[in-house]
Amino acid sequence: MRDEFDFRCVYCLQRETWGQVTFEFELDHFEPQSLSPQSKLDYQNLVDSCRRCNAVKRDQSVADPFLLLRAPRVSTLPDGSLRAGDSNAQRLIRQLDWNSPRLKSWRVMWLRIVALAKERDSDLFRQLVDFPDNLPDLSRLRPPRNARSEGLLQCRFALRERGELPVEY
Repeated sequence: MRDEFDFRCVYCLQRETWGQVTFEFELDHFEPQSLSPQSKLDYQNLVDSCRRCNAVKRDQSVADPFLLLRAPRVSTLPDGSLRAGDSNAQRLIRQLDWNSPRLKSWRVMWLRIVALAKERDSDLFRQLVDFPDNLPDLSRLRPPRNARSEGLLQCRFALRERGELPVEY
């Protein structure tokens, strides 16, 4: 799951490497269990989420963040607020309270940290924008019904082993 979501929260895009060392991320049921109990064990209904977004989302049904949160639909303004180009993305930003003063401040801080690291500390910059060191080796897993075994060749661990993993994401 972590690999599929690029080691980020599917909602706010916070990177694992920018959060706490442990227990910052958890699985979320995209369609809440209370609204879709038949999807409780459906892999397609699970997403990687930071604890904050999962707690704010709770039992709300939300639009698909994969479709709505990619540039150029959403941009970050200098004050840290998110600006959406369409009403569905705006609604998602409001639902998950992404323009709260605390999150805007957090966003500005991280944008500044990354910019300073890029300018002054290339090792720190790579640490901030690179994939985590502990990429899972998915080829060692043997799920009972792996319907997507082709993903093993495209997992980040396999890409790193072949020298095909991008330096930053």
